[in-house]
Amino acid sequence: MDNLPHIPVLRFGQSYESLDHMDIARHATGEVLARVSTVNAGIIRRDLKKIETARAALKKLSIARLIEICSRTGEEFLNGTLPLGDKGHTQSPEDYIRTLSSTSGLPHVMAKRNMSKIHYALTNMMTVLNGLTRGMDLSILDTGIGEVNGARCCFYPSGKALGLVMPSNSPAVNSLWLTAIPLRYPVVLKPGREEPWTPFRLIQAFIKAGAPAEAFGFYPTDHDGAAEILNNCGRALIFGDQNTTARYAGNSGVQVHGPGFSKILIGEDCIENWRDYIDLMVASVGENGGRSCINASAIVVPKHGREIAEALAEKLGPVAPTASDDEDARLSGFANAKMAEWIDGAIEDDLKGGGAEDVAVKHRGGPRKAIFEGGVYLRPTVVHCDSPAHPLYNREFLFPYVSVVEVPQIEMLDKIGPSLVVTAITNDERMRGQLMESPLIDRLNFGPVPTIKISWDQPHEGNMFEFLYKRRSIEIAG
Repeated sequence: MDNLPHIPVLRFGQSYESLDHMDIARHATGEVLARVSTVNAGIIRRDLKKIETARAALKKLSIARLIEICSRTGEEFLNGTLPLGDKGHTQSPEDYIRTLSSTSGLPHVMAKRNMSKIHYALTNMMTVLNGLTRGMDLSILDTGIGEVNGARCCFYPSGKALGLVMPSNSPAVNSLWLTAIPLRYPVVLKPGREEPWTPFRLIQAFIKAGAPAEAFGFYPTDHDGAAEILNNCGRALIFGDQNTTARYAGNSGVQVHGPGFSKILIGEDCIENWRDYIDLMVASVGENGGRSCINASAIVVPKHGREIAEALAEKLGPVAPTASDDEDARLSGFANAKMAEWIDGAIEDDLKGGGAEDVAVKHRGGPRKAIFEGGVYLRPTVVHCDSPAHPLYNREFLFPYVSVVEVPQIEMLDKIGPSLVVTAITNDERMRGQLMESPLIDRLNFGPVPTIKISWDQPHEGNMFEFLYKRRSIEIAG
């Protein structure tokens, strides 16, 4: 145990080993791979009183300089050998991928893909910020005062730091907080239980690239500590299921990232060509192991629902667990086996009530829950629902799961519910117009665009610049 890496708490420039620790273990065998220091809410509360020091460290650097640092950070994150904890251990990119896979269940190929997404966001930070600010001259933020299209403007930060309560299921979600650094916001981060690796590596990459270590707080903690971060930074992001995020739904200072309930809709004018879109549906449902909020979890069509479900099941059903280093791996293991058991049981219970069928059963050749090399996996599930009222219609789970339901086109908008991403395959101008006006949709794709396709200059959930900065009126005499 003495030779294990130790991941310390990072207290705005100070590495801290706590008397309290938690072990991070290999998901399939339980072998302990690292020890992580943990702290309570009291320490976080005390440290947040010194947040102005962290802000001052970032304000010494121009926005342009911080964007350059982001680009170097991206290269270090993707290619560098970086410190892993405070006991002299280091981590190469290959080490990172293997360790992340071992504890989270994510296969290597998906870990690499997530790594590349983060690298792209960092090395294209100017493009990202240009999209968030609609082309504003970013040097305005150096002083807070300037002109946009000939009009005087003033921007000021709406919080003192960006608090983060991160998940364990998808490393790429860390890309959402990266803009905080060039926008001069200190980061106060609680990592996911099984995934401290990505945020810790990112922080080390930032520091090596020239960002001030004082700008980062890394606090493995409990629920009380997470609440301290969310309630006292002024601005915060929380990731989790509906039970976790519901309590913050009305808090304007907390941006909630829960289930996406992303969907594919096919209009009456395109439904006869549904076979042309099966591969798009498969990619939308299954990419990244089905773990992302932008994976499609429902397909809504005016007819041919049963045939579409069968076609999807034929392609997705045979997908099975493979070795973690298999380049063709398409499923992720569960770090928490009880979560997989709960999901499997919840689906089976709702199927017993009638009105829905898992049409992937005959293509799986075995149960939904599978044990492979000691790890627990859930194999793809395609449920055909008789009605959008069925409890399995608008559900989202951490594996490739999708429901297919028939709804008359005229009723679709009333039945889809809040949706992070909607891909609408239709040329019907009336339907397109209704979708454009819907407040239920965060990102809208027209035509055969997979739900998992993202554009860095158009955020699919929340504009971080508008979240972190406010505009005020200003007049200067003279």
